[in-house]
Amino acid sequence: MTTQPSESSRPWHDTAADPADRVRALMDRMTLREKIAQLYGVWVGIDSGGEMAPHQHDFADAALDWDELVRHGIGQLTRVYGTRPVDPVIGAHSLARSQREIVANGRFGIPALVHEETLTGLAAWKATVYPSPLCWGASFDPDLVYRMGARIGGTMRRLGVHQALAPVLDVARDLRWGRVEETIGEDPHLVGMIGSAYAAGLESAGVIATLKHFAGYSASRAGRNLAPVSVGPRELADVLLPPFEMALRAGARSVMNAYIDNDGVPAAADKALLTDLLRDTYGFSGTVVADYFSVAFLHKLHGVAADRGDAAGQALAAGIDVELPTVDCYGEPLLAAVEEGAVDTAVVDRALERVLRQKCELGLLDEDWAPEVPDEIDLDDPESRALAREIAERSIVLLRNDGVLPLSVRHKVAVVGPRADEPGAMLGCYSFPMHVGVHHPEVPFGVSVPTVADALGEYHDVTYALGCPVLGGEDADIAEAVAAAKDAEVCVAVLGDRAGLFGGGTSGEGCDVPDLKLPGRQEELLEALLGTGTPVVLVLLCGRPYELSRQADRLAAIVCGFYPGEEGAAALAGVLSGRINPSGRLPVGFPGEKASQPSTYLTAPLGRRSEVSTVDPTPLFPFGHGLSYGAVSWDDVTVADPSWPTGGRCRVRVTLSNTGDRTTTEVVQIYLHDPVAEVARPVQQLIAAKRVELAPGATEMVEIGLHADLTSYTGRAGTRLVEPGDVELRVGASSARIVATLACTVTGPRREVGFDRVLAPDFA
Repeated sequence: MTTQPSESSRPWHDTAADPADRVRALMDRMTLREKIAQLYGVWVGIDSGGEMAPHQHDFADAALDWDELVRHGIGQLTRVYGTRPVDPVIGAHSLARSQREIVANGRFGIPALVHEETLTGLAAWKATVYPSPLCWGASFDPDLVYRMGARIGGTMRRLGVHQALAPVLDVARDLRWGRVEETIGEDPHLVGMIGSAYAAGLESAGVIATLKHFAGYSASRAGRNLAPVSVGPRELADVLLPPFEMALRAGARSVMNAYIDNDGVPAAADKALLTDLLRDTYGFSGTVVADYFSVAFLHKLHGVAADRGDAAGQALAAGIDVELPTVDCYGEPLLAAVEEGAVDTAVVDRALERVLRQKCELGLLDEDWAPEVPDEIDLDDPESRALAREIAERSIVLLRNDGVLPLSVRHKVAVVGPRADEPGAMLGCYSFPMHVGVHHPEVPFGVSVPTVADALGEYHDVTYALGCPVLGGEDADIAEAVAAAKDAEVCVAVLGDRAGLFGGGTSGEGCDVPDLKLPGRQEELLEALLGTGTPVVLVLLCGRPYELSRQADRLAAIVCGFYPGEEGAAALAGVLSGRINPSGRLPVGFPGEKASQPSTYLTAPLGRRSEVSTVDPTPLFPFGHGLSYGAVSWDDVTVADPSWPTGGRCRVRVTLSNTGDRTTTEVVQIYLHDPVAEVARPVQQLIAAKRVELAPGATEMVEIGLHADLTSYTGRAGTRLVEPGDVELRVGASSARIVATLACTVTGPRREVGFDRVLAPDFA
């Protein structure tokens, strides 16, 4: 029988003591097995449904001996709510019971830290499904995203969940990648601005935000999931890493490694990335948690470790503190490797100290800690739904409009297409209904998710026809949709993706595509509808942009919602009817004719259209593009002083007016063009963006302070430079619609800057 320390000999319970002393006192009393037990998670329900992580059923042992595990302690509990449909109150009671067993059976009474996925809200049955990250990016509204993060974090704390596995800070690089829907966009400043707001919101509620996937996951070859990556040091430093730097500054306390190898070195075993850069350069002191099974992948997929013990040793040495999702390499294999002398106990202690310090921060080492058990909890309360709708409304992007929108009076409308009358069309692959619920078809969604057909029916006389499914379909169904369109005043075609995992959809993790054509027969359906002569409004509910060049100029309007969440249909209907003035802006550009290449607006001169290539990468709809029903007048764009010190700020002033009769929105975007540098730089790159709301008749002057650090880039020597010389500030409404170009001269000495550089503009 294990001897329990007396209460008087438990100095780690002393809340008045220094946290480092509390942690050290605990570590000094722990056996090697007890130490290692704090470094892994346990996924009790791992065999309860379908595949929710890559190779889940190849790498996980479902036959866990709970009684044996709790004797030594458990570091983390994996997805207590997010593995199967469970009533929240029942789940909270079950979690509390598990925590009491862990505390009672371990010698030191250390509770487990509990984590859940939170990409579109808490991934739990009956919890609000918020819009997807592409929608956050489209909103260009960090304050709103902060509120969402804080609200999600508050819900998690009430349920006893401590860590959120979000936000995703991967910058979209190849639109064929299935996980584009999980990204915030294709620009590092936008991703950092929005992602750091979400992380700060979670942290404000006392929940640990986990930044992922560190680093380079989105740059996989050919847009294939879990494929090798070959990015150079400048692309890594100047495109892929800045969002992580911004979110670390915002207070995120955890980082998750990427699955990839970059130039042959797996991120899970990359000390230069996880320790030298993250710890030593960035000064990060939180925990690094493994993406699910990525430690085992070092042995089984990457082939850089001889066995699971070797994989554990490499991951620990690189800087991964916690193995998720369940006990594997960091269990018996690590124990044996340490006892044999193959792994140094120092790397175990280093990871343990970080884990216990974080538990101390969360109050899990306090003497009076006890699991909270709510008697009742509404995970989809009216306030959460209202916030989900507000984000959806601000994220809808009007791409094209020949005047048919808004449909402000009642019309006879044919609503057709595979996404028109399907609740799941609103939801991304990491939403609970699409991630977990699909494996339990007998269980209802748990939240109300109206469809576009439902929502439009409140404004118009609607006739619905399927047309075709997302994939496949029959000629007769297309003919039925055509007949409905012919008999209508307006046809609203709702097309796009079905979110899923590992081939279970057309978008989502493991659902990569070889080209950017609309899935299945949807383009054929769209052509048939255009042939009716009835004005066709295309509504896209999708996880990535698609190539629409053959139809764009024949469509009456194009509206993009990405995956707008449970309130998305109401938001879309509000935009189509004119109740809401569309204000979203594209976080990713839409590709041009025949485009299927990895390309974003963020390219050096050789990446643009040229006479020496037959491939034209010019987008159909550029990054930052978005229309509204009321034009904003750009009255004046000036720079206070064109002389810009290398260690100081320049101030740009933009005066906007709304001469219309309804409230409208503009997103002021400032792009930097650096004509001469040590290395080939992007032709232009976003360095500031500000969403501005204008009441009817209102005029507003926005002042934006830009520190010279925002001009910095990684030079030939690998250091980040602020260089004197001429630059241009291109100010406008999108990356292609530049209203004014301001010539500035950066003056003063050349400076080298690092992690402590200024990363964001200031606004007056």
